Parts: sequence; structure tokens; C-alpha cells
Amino acid sequence: MATIPPLPSRDDVLRMARNTTDITGQLLDTAQNITRIALNTLDPRDGSGQEMLRVLRRTTAELAEASASPQAQEAYLRVVETLTRLGATGAPLAAHPVSEPAQALLAALGDSLLPVLDAVEPAVEEFATALGELVEALSPLLPAGAGLAAGVLLALTPVLRSAADVLRDGTPELRRIADALTAAGAPLVPLQVALAERASAAGADVVRATLPPLADLTEAAAATTRAARPVLIAGEELLVAGLEQLQPLLLSGTARAGRVARAVAVRVSAAVSPTAEPGVVVAVAAG
Repeated sequence: MATIPPLPSRDDVLRMARNTTDITGQLLDTAQNITRIALNTLDPRDGSGQEMLRVLRRTTAELAEASASPQAQEAYLRVVETLTRLGATGAPLAAHPVSEPAQALLAALGDSLLPVLDAVEPAVEEFATALGELVEALSPLLPAGAGLAAGVLLALTPVLRSAADVLRDGTPELRRIADALTAAGAPLVPLQVALAERASAAGADVVRATLPPLADLTEAAAATTRAARPVLIAGEELLVAGLEQLQPLLLSGTARAGRVARAVAVRVSAAVSPTAEPGVVVAVAAG
């Protein structure tokens, strides 16, 4: 059963009333300050208010004069006439027979793309999930990669600066090289265009002649794949079974190599450490 909350004490009521009065007074002071600022700004007796009203009147008069000029009226009429023509000529296009092929094309694209998107959506979601898991798993390596990238950038900075200084000093020679290349390449541009046109025509002919044999080859490869599907599945099963049998050997070999590497590291560090005590030999047995 819910308990009834206790009533506020007299001190609490007085404190809430005092806070409410203070907040109301602050709001009234703020409103009074805003009103005083507005009156001081727009007061004609003050210099700033009079200047502001004068500028407003002058601006309004200039706008009225500019809009009442024959050039402005003609420009307005042209704008209205252009919008009217656009509306009169663009509205019937929706029902014109010319728009029917475009509408049919859009409908066909929509009808053909929707099944493709529906079929690809699960694969895309799975790929995004797997990519997120991969990034999350590689998160411990990100600081090391960032540090390595920073070190490479710091190492390349002096090289880039020196290259910029060299190129800046050799600006006249670079201009001479650019002028020579331009003079040598300008006569070759029309020839290159003609050769590109001939190459595109020859490539189109080759593609046209290659497509039928390529289609036949693709159909034959598909038929061969369908016929050899049991053999491929058996080979994949053998490969997976072999990997499963090699997994314990690989794990044991990796563990043994890790123990040997740790033992070598301990011996090397004990041999080269200047603080190592004489007579103390650390050995790790490789099992």
C-alpha cells in the first residue's frame, strides 16, 4: 500500500515562496532592460535612434523608387511571363504521350531493382555485421596502427619539405620543361584523337565478335560445373577434413615455438642485462 508523502514544513513553504519571488523579480528586471534598450534605440530624440530612422526612411524611399522605375517593372513583367510560360508548357508534359516512355522506363527500373534490393539486403546486413565484428576484434591494434602511421608521416615530413625546397629553387627549369613538353605534345594531340577513334572502333568490333564465343564458353563452363559439382564438393570436404586433422598439430607446433621463443628471449635478456646478478641462470624448459 502506497504511503502518503509528508506535507512540507513552514520553512520549506517560506523558502519556495522566497525563490519564486526572486525569480519573478529577475524576469521583470530583464523585461525592463529589454524595453529600455528598444526605447533608446528607436527614440527620435537620441542621435542613434534618429540616425536609424533616417537610414530606414532613406532605404525605403530608394527601394520604392527603384521598384517604380520602368526597368524594374519590365523586369518583373518578364519574370512573371517566363514563369507563366514554364507553367503552361511544363504542366501538359505529364499527360503528353512523349512522357509515357520515360514513365515506363522509370516503372521498369523500379520493378527490376526492387527484387534485386530485396535479394541483396540480407547479404548486405550480414556483411555489415561481420565487418563491425572484425573492426571490434581489431580494436586493440588500432592504437599501434595509428602510432605507426604517425611515425611514417613524421619521417616523410623532412623529405617532403626538402623536395618542396628543391622544386621551388628549380622553378625556371620546371617552366622550361613544361614549355618543351607542351610544344612537343601539342602536334600529337590530333593524331592521338584519331588513333583513339580508330582503336575504339576496332575494340567495338572485337567485342561484337567475341561476345557469341564467350557466351558459348560460359554455357559450357556452367554445364561442366554442374556436372563436376559432386567432385568439387568431395574435394572441399577432403580439404576441410585435412585442415581439421592438422589443427591439433598446428596448435601444438605454435605452442612449442612460443615456449622456445620465450626461453631464448629470457636467456638473451639475462646475458645482455647489465643489472643481472652473477651466478644466477634462468632456464625455461621447452616441453
